[in-house]
Amino acid sequence: MSAFGRPPLDLLKRNNVSVTGRGERALVFAHGFGCDRAAWREIIPAFEDRFRIVAFDHVGAGGSDLAAYASDRYASLHGYADDVLQILAALDLGQVVFIGHSVSCMIGLLAAIRSPERFAGLVMLCPSPCYVREPGYDGGFSRADLDELLEMIDSNFLGWSRATAPAIMGNPDRPELAETLGGSFCRTDPVIAREFARVTFLSDHRADLERCTVPALILQARGDMVAPEAVGAYMAARMPKADLVVMQATGHCPHMSAPGETIGLIETYLAGPR
Repeated sequence: MSAFGRPPLDLLKRNNVSVTGRGERALVFAHGFGCDRAAWREIIPAFEDRFRIVAFDHVGAGGSDLAAYASDRYASLHGYADDVLQILAALDLGQVVFIGHSVSCMIGLLAAIRSPERFAGLVMLCPSPCYVREPGYDGGFSRADLDELLEMIDSNFLGWSRATAPAIMGNPDRPELAETLGGSFCRTDPVIAREFARVTFLSDHRADLERCTVPALILQARGDMVAPEAVGAYMAARMPKADLVVMQATGHCPHMSAPGETIGLIETYLAGPR
């Protein structure tokens, strides 16, 4: 199959894969929990004139094929990493720069550990390898906090979405951002979202950080309730080839709240040596 060729139709359908742009290098955009590929709509156009752009939905999100979901396959983030590697193999992209938000940062990291030859770099926007606060590690939530959060998601996902989106987004002076995020949550299949929430928030991939040999840029926003600043520093200290940049942006979704700053930092990373 030639480079940037068309992937199998079943894979296109499963992950709602979009391939746009032009260029010799490819960027792959992966959304976070409760979102879909539309979350990158302010970012992708800045790169389409120079890069091949791949965006997709995790199974259960956006326009993905819900029939492709299986609880056993997606019982850990490794199932989602399998999907990423299948997409890259089907598209025959060569080495890509994988740009992930939130939980997709760890999905990309797991994929890069398994097949480092497919990755030229990782851009990790608001990542966290573990969301539980422990002595010596501030993951952002106590286990009691997470149990309560997961119970709310189980009992009333749509209500949780509307109530929590403003806190996740931050930027209270711009309520339209929280409305956009909440709308994205509400488009996610609630049954799958409940399982993905447990896989996301109860995962612990701290031991995997040192196994990633692919160069990475960690973009840490300020005032992020999901991934506190201490998490970015923790990751950068343990990944062999990671640089940390603390953004001026606030909240957990700077690609939505501060697209200009996000684009500029990605541009700088792409222009520099790796």
